[in-house]
Amino acid sequence: MSTYRAFEVTGSRKFELVTRELRQPPVGQVRIRVESCGICHTDFLAVEGVRADPERPVVPGHEIVGVIDAVGEGVTGWRVGDRVGVGFLGGQCGECDPCRRGDFVNCANQHQMGTTVDGGYAEVVFARGSGLVRIPEGMSSIEAAPLLCAGLTTFKALQQVDGPPGALVAIQGIGGLGHLGLQYAARLGYRVAAVARGTGKAALARQLGADHYIDSSREDPGAALRELGGAAAIIATAASGASMTGLVSGLAARGRMVVVGAALDPISVNTADLIFGTRTLSGSLTGSSIENEDNLAFSGRHGIRPMIETVPWAEAPKAYERMMSGEARFRVVLDVAA
Repeated sequence: MSTYRAFEVTGSRKFELVTRELRQPPVGQVRIRVESCGICHTDFLAVEGVRADPERPVVPGHEIVGVIDAVGEGVTGWRVGDRVGVGFLGGQCGECDPCRRGDFVNCANQHQMGTTVDGGYAEVVFARGSGLVRIPEGMSSIEAAPLLCAGLTTFKALQQVDGPPGALVAIQGIGGLGHLGLQYAARLGYRVAAVARGTGKAALARQLGADHYIDSSREDPGAALRELGGAAAIIATAASGASMTGLVSGLAARGRMVVVGAALDPISVNTADLIFGTRTLSGSLTGSSIENEDNLAFSGRHGIRPMIETVPWAEAPKAYERMMSGEARFRVVLDVAA
């Protein structure tokens, strides 16, 4: 094949199916034949034009699984035929100050797949060797895709918990991130509280590993967590700053609320809730490629599986709309190989 197809986006939601010439990968990169690509809420940065130059065409998508079909100069450790994944962080430069200090996640020259560089709503994608993730044998490309971002994001946030096995951990929001967070928290040995609006997801939350369910539309979630003894950590996954407001008071002494749900509205926090109890409010941005391999290994070993709606690649714009509607249960994945 001398060409491949991709869905570019410009401005706000202006998708266009284009045909591109197939080229060799640049120095330090590989070329990947995409098999699947998850659709993540963070894709709105590209699709809604929330980026530096929204009129520059970009291919969205950063939960990418495929097979390497060409290896660029300077890439070591990878070869044609390897099945690999790429998450939101497409590979560190290894030269900036954060990289030199080992902080690869905060690399100043990090490729952000589907936002600053082309992503996986395409038949072919290019990625730095430093951003590649080995996909375990026996894990399907469709199931692996959401774990590369939604899975890793919640897994890494939970690694910030400073509490013994059996400590109370709350997962706020039962959606694309939260339904995985419940599974990770339970497998890590924590007592798990699910926090969501309404009772419609209560039974599912318990199936996924929750010991307690808090309906935030009927009771103050901070007070409810205090009645349970206070949370060592709260992982806030819902893309709403307003829904996160009031959760900090539910933390135990020295507890931490980790925000992973990207919202456009702010979080309001009482300073006393932070000071008294020495509580912490922080954010967490996914993890490195090797940490993603740890995540996939843990997920495979403990049976952590995303709930998926599979959509043909040709319907990528509709699939994005489905994700943004909030009605998907819970991750939408493009089947590019099909």
